[in-house]
Amino acid sequence: MLVDSHCHLSSEEVYSRLDDVMNRAAGAGVDYMLNAGGLFDELPLQLEICRKYPNVFTLTGVHPHNATAYAGITAEDVLKNTDYHEVVGIGECGLDYFYDFSPRDVQIKVFRQMIKAAQESGLPLVVHTREADDDTAEILTESYQQKPFKGVIHCYSSGWKVAEAALKIGFYISASGIITFNKSEDLRQAFKKIPLQRLLVETDSPYLAPVPLRGRVNEPANVIHTAAYLGKIKGLDLTEISAITSNNFFELFAKAKKINK
Repeated sequence: MLVDSHCHLSSEEVYSRLDDVMNRAAGAGVDYMLNAGGLFDELPLQLEICRKYPNVFTLTGVHPHNATAYAGITAEDVLKNTDYHEVVGIGECGLDYFYDFSPRDVQIKVFRQMIKAAQESGLPLVVHTREADDDTAEILTESYQQKPFKGVIHCYSSGWKVAEAALKIGFYISASGIITFNKSEDLRQAFKKIPLQRLLVETDSPYLAPVPLRGRVNEPANVIHTAAYLGKIKGLDLTEISAITSNNFFELFAKAKKINK
C-alpha cells in the first residue's frame, strides 16, 4: 500500500484528465490520496472528486497565497467545512514569504485561525511554509503550548529549525519530489535525521515532479519515485518505506482511517 499524502486533484492540469490520472495511480500501487484545499470555493469540487473516487480524502483550508481573500475568516468558518465526512484535515495553510502574494500580517492572522480550528476539531493541520522558518516555528510552538494539536509539515524543504520545532510537538514531516533533485543534498541529510514514525510521502501534484520526470505535470502515480528515494535515504526498500509511510498517514489522519474501515 502507498498513500500520496498531498496532491491537488482539483487543479486544472490534473482534473482535466482525472480518470487517466486515477488509473495510472492504481497501476502504480497508489491506493489512497489526500486532495489538498487552498480555497474554500474549491470544496464542492473536492467533495465531488471524493464521492466519485472513494479512495480520495480531502482537506479544507486557505493557502497563504489566498489569505487576502479570506482575511476575515474565523475558526468557526473553517469548522463548518469539516462536517463533511470526506474532510479529514485542515489545510493547506501556513506562511509563504517567498512569493508574498498576501501581506505577511494577513497570512499570520489566517494561519492562526486555521490552527485554532485544528485545536477545536482535533483534525490534523497541513502546513505550507516557505522562507518563513522563524515565524512558522514560533507560531506552531506557541500555539501548541496553549492547546495541543497535530499535523504535518507538507513538502518539507525548509531549514532544520522548522523540522525540529515540528517534531518536538509531535508533527509529521512529508517528503516530496524535491528530495530527488540534484541540489537537495542538505534536504536529504535532514531526512536522515527524521524518525521513521514521523515520515509521509507526497507528490504535491501537479507540481514538483520527481527525478526522472522533472519538467512534466506531476501526478499521484509518481509518488512511487519519491517513496523509493526516501527509502534509499533511510536504508529501506520500497515495500518497507511504503508500509511505514502509509501506516503513519492513517495514524495522523484518524478520520481517514475510520472511513477506510
